[in-house]
Amino acid sequence: MAEEIKMTCLHDKHVALGALMTPFAGFDMPIQYKDIVTEHNAVRNAVGVFDVSHMGEVRVTGPESEKFVNYIFTNDIAGANLGQVFYGMMLYPNGGTVDDLLVYKMGENDFFLVINAANIDKDVAWINEQAAAFDVKVENQSDYYGQLAVQGPESEKQMVETLKLDCADLTFYTAKTLEYDGETIIVSRTGYTGEDGFEVYASHAAINKMWDLLMAAGVQPCGLGCRDTLRFEVGLPLYGDELTADISPVMATLSMFCKFDKPGGFIGMEACAKQKAEGSAKKLVGLELKDKAIPRHGYEVLQGDKVVGYITTGYRGISVDKSLAFALVDREAGALDNELLVRIRKKVFPATVVKKRFYKKSYKK
Repeated sequence: MAEEIKMTCLHDKHVALGALMTPFAGFDMPIQYKDIVTEHNAVRNAVGVFDVSHMGEVRVTGPESEKFVNYIFTNDIAGANLGQVFYGMMLYPNGGTVDDLLVYKMGENDFFLVINAANIDKDVAWINEQAAAFDVKVENQSDYYGQLAVQGPESEKQMVETLKLDCADLTFYTAKTLEYDGETIIVSRTGYTGEDGFEVYASHAAINKMWDLLMAAGVQPCGLGCRDTLRFEVGLPLYGDELTADISPVMATLSMFCKFDKPGGFIGMEACAKQKAEGSAKKLVGLELKDKAIPRHGYEVLQGDKVVGYITTGYRGISVDKSLAFALVDREAGALDNELLVRIRKKVFPATVVKKRFYKKSYKK
């Protein structure tokens, strides 16, 4: 029997706005409202709002919560300040990626983990399995929280003036709790689109109220289509494409988020340290095509006649007007400025290895 498609707390609002809806990660989600280019440019140049209520939230509390989270997470949260936010991964012992996630330090023994929607059940099972040896409490709060992402250079103005949220003091990768309509909500500033931006975690009722206020203020609603194009242009990975159970952070060139020297280490550390020391067989690179043809996930990458890898994500860049891709290729083939070929249907197109950040991020530091 087919699994029932879930809906976010804003589902009816998307339908009423005429959004193009499609199943994503088990949810019926908006891909676009007007069109992807309009929504992409709204975030780059002004402000847009995303319904990301499909994302998962897990609370870890208890006397050993810091020790535990640090053990299942590649980044180092030891001694973090209250309100600090960290990006990193959870790994299998072989170095493959369980998920990439954010960890918020909300209190002395209180950590808030934000995980990918498609991985909620898998991640929660994995976390619970590892938690058995620690004095911690793990709560899956995904059904309680809705989430909005208000993104773009005018996001602070909308958060403060339209939503009346006292968050202008937040700096990059920090979070705090606020009182809103008698409930405690979480607001962070991680700018997950590569622009300055805020994320709000609150009850379904509060998220609905905030969405309506933003719509009344003329903020552009944005779908998953431009979420992907925005993140792609600034070199941010998408789980399932650039990170998988078979792609480690080292292969994805995300070793900077793996703290190999932290006391106690982390699950998968030995495998990743070995890959880093010896050089992983594959690496993720950026490609720029000389043509307007668009490479898609799974297309072959060649060096001469030899297949050396495949495309993980490809688009015609909206902000940069070039055909671009991420590709997982043999390490030797992935040197910067190397000339490769991409097979698109029956033709091959020349491509150059470039840095994965195709567009400059505009975070507020």
